[in-house]
Amino acid sequence: MNKIVKYILIGVLVLGALWAAVFFIKSNSKSAITYETSQPFVSSIEKKTVATGKVVPEDEIEIKPQISGIIEKIYLEEGAKVQAGDLIAVIKVVPNEQSLNQASGRVRNAELALNNAKIEYDRNKALFDKGVISSQDFNNQQLTYNQAKQELENARADYQIIRRGSAGGSSSANTNIRATVDGTILEIPVEEGDQVIQSNNFNDGTTIASIADLGKMIFEGKVDEGEVGKLKVGTPLKISLGAVEDVELDAKLKFIAPKGIEETGAVQFKIEGDVEEKDDVFIRAGYSANASIVLEKKDSILVIPEAVLQFDKETDKPYVEVAVGSVEEQKFERRDIETGISDGVNVEVLSGLTKEDKVKHWNKTEPIKKGDEDSNS
Repeated sequence: MNKIVKYILIGVLVLGALWAAVFFIKSNSKSAITYETSQPFVSSIEKKTVATGKVVPEDEIEIKPQISGIIEKIYLEEGAKVQAGDLIAVIKVVPNEQSLNQASGRVRNAELALNNAKIEYDRNKALFDKGVISSQDFNNQQLTYNQAKQELENARADYQIIRRGSAGGSSSANTNIRATVDGTILEIPVEEGDQVIQSNNFNDGTTIASIADLGKMIFEGKVDEGEVGKLKVGTPLKISLGAVEDVELDAKLKFIAPKGIEETGAVQFKIEGDVEEKDDVFIRAGYSANASIVLEKKDSILVIPEAVLQFDKETDKPYVEVAVGSVEEQKFERRDIETGISDGVNVEVLSGLTKEDKVKHWNKTEPIKKGDEDSNS
């Protein structure tokens, strides 16, 4: 009885081992790895770069006061369209006490000088009428008298300008700030009650308003030094606005900076392009934008996907593997090639391949089990 049980156990173990071996062999029986192939084809390639920047008015004018004072009234708001001469704000003049005192003293001195000149003039006129003095002496005294009168007028005008803001001495004590060009008010950085400083040789002065023509916009951006050498004035640009979706504006490159600026370790060059506006798109000053620039373009050239390229470890020269015989045989040989421009997807083939060659892809297909092959057939 024990022998029967023993033989049964041995038989079960042998059958189990055979079943495991068959299962292992079957589950690991796979076909050879197959590779996809593609043929070179004729296409066009554009090598592009993207410059980031913004869209701004071509000319932006800052309106500054010619006299210091306090903003008394602002008549217009940001965004208003103006014409040259339109009143924007009114300034109330606050005279400087020292300057006012000096101007007042100059008026008094001019009055004293005029009184003295008048006395001398009257005395010499009487002598001239009696024939005591010559005509030349009288004319000299008359000139001195007239100069004294003019000096008094100048002193009084200066006094009124310092005190009231105008030579006429207007009782309103105001000076008007007007637009100097046609356009749109972009910004009014002051408020009523703010003190403003006049523009002079030592101070830029306080900006009352910024005006620009929004019908003449330009793109301002920067490009890397490695690409600026390929740019030319007149190159077409495609402008995409961050604030307006699905809108692309045409532009032409009009300026390339002769000097670069180092930013975060890279040298950048400023560029500008005239933007061709569309009637149905309103562009606000300062919109962020990207400019797509075509650096190089070739039409009707032989290309292959850049993903099939391989590079020699020693020479770093490109090569591909080309099918020998039928694709089903999965036999490939190395083929050195010469490449041209690339757009990141396709690359130009200058030599080494023809349109009939079948180039090996490195994205290999999934292995297929023999059992699956039989069932599919």
